[in-house]
Amino acid sequence: MSTNGIGQLCERLKAGVGTAMALAAGLGLAGSALVGATSVAEAREFRAADIQEESYPTVQALRVMDQLVSERTSGRHRIRVFHSRQLGEESQTIEQTRVGAIDMNRINVGAIGNYARALNVLALPFLFRSIDHLYKVIDGPIGDEILSAIEPDGFIGLTFYDSGARSIYNATRPVRSLADLRGLRLRVQQSDLMEKMVKALGAEPIGIAYGQVLTALSTRLIDGAENNWPSFVTTDHYKVARHYTATEHTMGPEVLVMSRRAWTDLSAEDRAIFRTAAKESSMYMRTQWQSWEERSRRQATAAGVAIINDIDRNAFESATKFLIDESRADPKLRPLIERIQAAR
Repeated sequence: MSTNGIGQLCERLKAGVGTAMALAAGLGLAGSALVGATSVAEAREFRAADIQEESYPTVQALRVMDQLVSERTSGRHRIRVFHSRQLGEESQTIEQTRVGAIDMNRINVGAIGNYARALNVLALPFLFRSIDHLYKVIDGPIGDEILSAIEPDGFIGLTFYDSGARSIYNATRPVRSLADLRGLRLRVQQSDLMEKMVKALGAEPIGIAYGQVLTALSTRLIDGAENNWPSFVTTDHYKVARHYTATEHTMGPEVLVMSRRAWTDLSAEDRAIFRTAAKESSMYMRTQWQSWEERSRRQATAAGVAIINDIDRNAFESATKFLIDESRADPKLRPLIERIQAAR
């Protein structure tokens, strides 16, 4: 669908037409060729997990996908979205998806990287020069190849969602250099890569669940964490961690995966419908993401959060470069990393 078409749909949403239904009605035009191209497969409700709260862009994108799938299968298939960690924390939902207990899962590539190494590449620190560089990769053949590469790991990759750039925030002191990080206890995703990265920067990585971070910050079990602007604000972390350092150390996106068990239940026609609906929900989510980032940044600033931009970025990159080098040493990952770095 064109940028103009997405924009018109967003205007309809703002006018109160109805969030997912209005969007699905418009996006349905883009996939009209798929409507009716269904089989007589048994009707089913698919369970989708997301740890973010209900209004978060990824949750709304999943609901858009539900409407598109329902429309294009004449109501045979629906997607029921479980948000706010209703089905568990990240580490729990990933394993449940792999064994087929959860049908679909929206997860950050950094969190799922221990299970699917190809996705871990996208979470490497300072791999992407900019968000535009990231889009060039995930919107093109490289992104499609990565989604296909995780099938042997037990997941069907459907699409990528935006996650912005992750930065470090803490409740103790401003961080401008590696020396300022020394000794700080930072929450990281339960990911080997993220733990190595934080150690390389001189801080102590603490692997705790996303839903426990606010309590851990408030009780000083940890000094800080790292995440994007919307997550920093919607979780109320900004009310405790008053120093936000714009390291933008990783731009790893979110990935929407499906269990292989659920995928095998779909006909070829229905699989095409799910893939197309997932891609269109991703484009919808992207139109929302930038405004969410800007709004979150303004809210944190108004609340008195100190935003530190004058950092020794070269030192941060140099300290973590070995992580890219380690991945490049893997003959299966080296060509992928080189193609990403060469993308223009």
